Amino acid sequence: MKLFVYHTPEQTPTDSVPDCAIAVDVLRATTTMATALDAGAEAVQVFSDIDLLMQVSAEWPPEKRLRAGERGGAKVEDCDLGNSPLDCTPAVVQGRRLFISTTNGTRALQRIQKAKVVLTAALINRQALVQYLMTHQPETVWIVGSGWQGSYSLEDTVCAGAIAQNLLAELTWSAPISEVNDEVHAAIALYRQWQEQLLELMQQASHGKRLLGLNCYEDLKYCAQLDILNVLPIQREPGVLVKHQ
Repeated sequence: MKLFVYHTPEQTPTDSVPDCAIAVDVLRATTTMATALDAGAEAVQVFSDIDLLMQVSAEWPPEKRLRAGERGGAKVEDCDLGNSPLDCTPAVVQGRRLFISTTNGTRALQRIQKAKVVLTAALINRQALVQYLMTHQPETVWIVGSGWQGSYSLEDTVCAGAIAQNLLAELTWSAPISEVNDEVHAAIALYRQWQEQLLELMQQASHGKRLLGLNCYEDLKYCAQLDILNVLPIQREPGVLVKHQ
């Protein structure tokens, strides 16, 4: 297996796609997606353009859809939800499709959607992702952080490090990691430094501070938890994620 970490979608190679690509947006898109699917959402459909989201979702009966829009951490007007995973309770999402557009995470998914397998990960479902990689052994794996408007983010890199460290620990000599980029080593080092203080790291991160300014401390607490959901979002068709069975 060859493993590569990219801090932002813009850093990914433009002349190739991997066997498996993993989008990470811990604060908060990929955390929200995993939570929604775990709570019984029919699917999550992602959009980088909010107007297109409105247009496509209008074709669905209101009782079968939820519109989730976020820009700069705040809920978009005329949407049912923002980007808080805490809003994705079974009572709200059960049997409905979540149409979502966020500042960063949906852009990352759009960049990697042509990979053979597209997954999303956050700290809360880290182990579910690692188990998938162990079982399916894709040859080339990209972990792509969403960052913040094209720049590096601490929380996505620490999540990439959590994934990479766990994967390296699980792999046997029969299926070693044959190649990694420098970003993998850097991500693992960051995770090792902060693994017992993930909430504190998020409070130090620039986007974490933004969310604290919007009174989203409970969101940070939830997003900082490790391995609490056994659910893995997988792309069924471009832009549409379902719960991997």
